[in-house]
Amino acid sequence: MPLVVLGLSHHSSPVTIRERFAFEEARLPAALQSLRDSGAAEEAVILSTCNRVEIYAFTQREPPAAFSALQDFLVTCHDYRDPLTDEVYTLSEPQSVHHLFKVAAGLDSMVLGETEILGQLKKAYDLALQNGHTGSRLNKAFQRAFNVAKHIRTETNIQRGSVSVGSVAVELAEKIFSRLSDRNVLVIGAGDTSEKTARALLSRGARSILVTNRSQDKAVALAQALGGRAVPFQDWAGEFENVDIVISSTSAPDYVLDRARLGPLMKLRRNRPLLLIDIAVPRDIEPEVNFLDNVYLYNIDDLQAIADDYLKQRQEEVARCEQIIREKAQALLAHTGGRVPSGAVRPAFGGE
Repeated sequence: MPLVVLGLSHHSSPVTIRERFAFEEARLPAALQSLRDSGAAEEAVILSTCNRVEIYAFTQREPPAAFSALQDFLVTCHDYRDPLTDEVYTLSEPQSVHHLFKVAAGLDSMVLGETEILGQLKKAYDLALQNGHTGSRLNKAFQRAFNVAKHIRTETNIQRGSVSVGSVAVELAEKIFSRLSDRNVLVIGAGDTSEKTARALLSRGARSILVTNRSQDKAVALAQALGGRAVPFQDWAGEFENVDIVISSTSAPDYVLDRARLGPLMKLRRNRPLLLIDIAVPRDIEPEVNFLDNVYLYNIDDLQAIADDYLKQRQEEVARCEQIIREKAQALLAHTGGRVPSGAVRPAFGGE
């Protein structure tokens, strides 16, 4: 059985498409069960993040049939009726193994070398593992991917500079406001991305941090950890008069903030500039708010320009990282009887 990958990412599709295929975490166990019940996969892991939705699967089907079945599952699961062409990519061995290792190491991320994706990949794998949707093949592949990511992070300088979406968001804030020392920040959502973004803002001198979340306990815990103040979710709009920057990263299925709601709030602020950074998928903020005066909205794809600057700084390390990945992928495929590239030497399979 070959390892196959079918997915969409920031490389292949805009956020307007990716958000249509995003999985809420609570839906993943049922989705994985449905995928395996359909016969499309013997083992499967679904990775759903701001920048990608990917299915990793081992299947008895030949790759063309496997890709067709996986895409049918994906579009049916999300009731997507428009045609899909270049938005979706498909990979079989050995490219699928290379891709898994690159994703784990942050080499396929918007911000080259970022670390958040490894935690997200581990979480996706653990959810599939705990619900009985992986077997020996996926277990071995993912565990090897985690080891490769560790090896790359300790043996190369791929992490030089900003390494997360949150820190790039802060770079953007500093381009809009010359300094952050007199800026007040509202963080909507108390997840990992929100916390890392808030910490980055504080490290750059932000004056105050407000945290709001549908779960007040989580908002209080994060606000205490950051030395900020928690605001009940139903009351956060009342803080807008004094807020300069909003970082939104919730898992809400609909917009948290739209033009109709923001218009009156801007009048209360006497139309002072407001920076909105929406790093959620699906998006938290309605794109039409950009039509309001003195409102600057950036979504996850808009961060790509800043990420590209760091990409240039790290290109020297990419070749070293890719060589490590090629060697480790060949070792895994040789050990499991997978599809090693023609002419490749089958190396001994050893530990890190």
